[in-house]
Amino acid sequence: MIATGIDLGGTKIEVQLFGDDWAVAHRHRVPTPSDYGDLVTSIAEQIRWADEIAGRYVPVGVGAAGLLHPVTGLALTANLPASGKPFQRDIEAAIGRPITYVNDCRAMALSEAVFGVGQGRRTVVALILGTGIGGGIAVDGTILQGPTMTGGEFGHTAAPAHLVAKYNLPIVTCGCGRPGCTETYIAGPGMSRLAKALTGEDIDPPQIAARRTGDMAQVWTVWCEMAAELLHTLTMMVDPDLIVLGGGLSQIDGVVDDLTAAAARTQIGDFGTAKLVLAQGGDTSGARGAAYAAWQAEGSQDG
Repeated sequence: MIATGIDLGGTKIEVQLFGDDWAVAHRHRVPTPSDYGDLVTSIAEQIRWADEIAGRYVPVGVGAAGLLHPVTGLALTANLPASGKPFQRDIEAAIGRPITYVNDCRAMALSEAVFGVGQGRRTVVALILGTGIGGGIAVDGTILQGPTMTGGEFGHTAAPAHLVAKYNLPIVTCGCGRPGCTETYIAGPGMSRLAKALTGEDIDPPQIAARRTGDMAQVWTVWCEMAAELLHTLTMMVDPDLIVLGGGLSQIDGVVDDLTAAAARTQIGDFGTAKLVLAQGGDTSGARGAAYAAWQAEGSQDG
């Protein structure tokens, strides 16, 4: 066994122990506690379980939604009872050794770059289209991480003003506290918000997708235009070899083709666009990425 990865979500904690070939050798899943102290205790228990199976201490990576402040170390989490808490430090205190804490979207970017559809590509961007919008950038098999630790929060870039004005869309305050974030239009709730603004109907994304060739055609077109603007921004800023799509909205049939076409219309002149593909790793991608990040970190410390 060479590393442990933990996929920490709002409803479950899954620990995965990886062998030399980076396949999952052992896995264990428990519900996510709603109390902070119980959450830290449960994660520590899962790490001890993995250590016992491995027969020794192995690098541990925790992949979870949210951010850790680079100065204070305090967590900002929407779906975990850890906001305002020194989450990583408390886990480390509970097990008596360091861990690697990775945003789950960044972990997916790393996993797909090293083991998934991004193998052999130098720069891979992951874009999660789900209840929220997030992602990450992996360059040469390493997460691109800066001093603010917010790189990858693509959903909190500003929405395109020309489309907001063209379709007379409402400007709402995002969960991050800023008004007019891209996430408020292209995440799952944002797609429903578009439908309400354009048709007056309260409808969820699966229904919109099912009716996108009928009475929801405009909603789908506008959503693709809004999402394509984000793809355009990522291409202009990073010019990646590949953009890997994950999250619930990425599973809509035909979304890669429709977004590819919309991105081509958004691009400058006849220049190319970044290739869009679906993530390969499924629900194991985040844990594997976190484990690999921990394995990388231990290697750099040893060196």
